[in-house]
Amino acid sequence: MEDYVRALADFVRDNQAWAAPVVLVLAFCESLAFVSLLVPAWGALVAIGALVGVSGISFWPVWLAGGIGAALGDWVSYWIGFKYKEHVAEMWPLSRYPGILLRGEEFVKKWGVPSIFIGRFFGPLRASVPLAAGIFEMAYWPFQIANFVSALVWSAALLLIGDVMGKLAEWLWRVA
Repeated sequence: MEDYVRALADFVRDNQAWAAPVVLVLAFCESLAFVSLLVPAWGALVAIGALVGVSGISFWPVWLAGGIGAALGDWVSYWIGFKYKEHVAEMWPLSRYPGILLRGEEFVKKWGVPSIFIGRFFGPLRASVPLAAGIFEMAYWPFQIANFVSALVWSAALLLIGDVMGKLAEWLWRVA
């Protein structure tokens, strides 16, 4: 996993024009049901965030790409839940991890629309909450508003955490 993150960060550092498209794809994969269980991309997003401040990559396009990618991943997950309802639990890999979807269902029932925003920031809930929202036919526009707002906040948080860590590492390197 560490090699994967390092390779992606090196690619973005060497090909800065690809930073936004890479972040869009990573955020999409991180937020898309099923795929997020196989491709944990948050570490790569933080690593790319570390490059933003120290390599001259512009924050705004990368942030927007991350937000759009994450929102699109949740949008597709919501659609899958809405379209396939109870059959979602039978699909691989969720069929192997039934607890993930159950936690998402409980969370959506308890918190409603705010669950979309809150769930974005908690690992396995990130992909299961939009599925559950689709299964329970959460109102489309409230879902999408919470989806896009939370995706932009999430993207900024990951990139800024990486940026702060990158600047701190650069400062420590100079001091030591």
